[in-house]
Amino acid sequence: MTAPAASSSTAAAADDDRAAVPRRNQETVVVPGRDVPGPGRRASRRAVLIGLALAAALLVSLGASVSLGSVTIPFGDVWAIVAHAATPSSWWTGSWAPWWTPAREAIVADSRLPRALTAACVGAALAVAGVVAQAVTRNALADPYLLGISSGAGFGVVLVIVTGLGAGALGAFTLPAAAFAGALLPLAGTIAVSAKARDVTAVILAGVAMSMVFSALITFFVLVVGDDHTLGSVMRWLAGGFGDARWPTLAVPAAAVLLVGGGVMASGRWLNLLHAGDDGAAALGMNVRRFRLLVLLAVSLLTAAAVSVSGAIGFVGLLVPHAAGFLVGRNAVRLVPVAALGGALVLVLADVVARTVSPTTELPVGVVTAMAGGPVFLAMLWRQYSRRGMAR
Repeated sequence: MTAPAASSSTAAAADDDRAAVPRRNQETVVVPGRDVPGPGRRASRRAVLIGLALAAALLVSLGASVSLGSVTIPFGDVWAIVAHAATPSSWWTGSWAPWWTPAREAIVADSRLPRALTAACVGAALAVAGVVAQAVTRNALADPYLLGISSGAGFGVVLVIVTGLGAGALGAFTLPAAAFAGALLPLAGTIAVSAKARDVTAVILAGVAMSMVFSALITFFVLVVGDDHTLGSVMRWLAGGFGDARWPTLAVPAAAVLLVGGGVMASGRWLNLLHAGDDGAAALGMNVRRFRLLVLLAVSLLTAAAVSVSGAIGFVGLLVPHAAGFLVGRNAVRLVPVAALGGALVLVLADVVARTVSPTTELPVGVVTAMAGGPVFLAMLWRQYSRRGMAR
């Protein structure tokens, strides 16, 4: 009479073990060619420490970005002006009365601070989009522009600059709105392919095709319809930069990082399942096709919001996820926030270099990231394949 009970409890224990497998698989991500991070608690503690260090470095870089320029403003004055703007005026009386000039306050509050914060938000958006793009395509060379987003955004801007269509209709938001709308055009084609194709390679190829089509349209409008004046404006936008960043335009990438980026961080455990492949993720209970559509939409919205205010800035969404993965591993729960902080830090520093490297000319930020990111990327490839060669 006791045998059935024993058999029943054994079966229940086996069911419990099987039920625990997905939870363990979600906590640990196995990536070919990479060691699995240490115990989860130790890895999480390390990620928190790295995140705090990056946050501190980001604050310092923001201060440097606001301080440095054609007119150098001391660090103390920078933070005092920021605190003065953020606190009630009744706090600033007596010995705490403002000691800086109105001109310096205008430089900090109206020009450099919104520019620095815009660079931070754009860097965070591109880095998070890069993490998601590499996870959903299972391609280490994927970046946020893989789906043709930057070409579509450039096409929207070219239409406004070259043809005058809707020029000035939204004031400071005219070009960002045109870029955002243009960025959504290739998204429609990519999502249509993704909804039908089970192979992630088809999604990548659709993005490449969209990029080539919209790049050709940009060239056509610039060379056939435009003139020398519009050519210069288009080239400055395509090179990437934050010269037009103001408080109103900051709202676009900031909202994308908070809303879409926050959603990506909340879905980190589901992103981890994609490393198991479509069949493995489906076996663990994921609707792979629906989830892929959602994350592709997230990548597109983050990239569109970033590109709409900065132009196409390369290598941030490609290199920062790799650097963050080297520090904290490929578990998306830890990787996404660290990559966001790293992307913000990198782009704020790149903007500082763009503004200060030449006393007479401001370089496009996209030029700075390309000049720095290209050699770093080649060094990463050299190191990776050198290790594989030695292993053989």
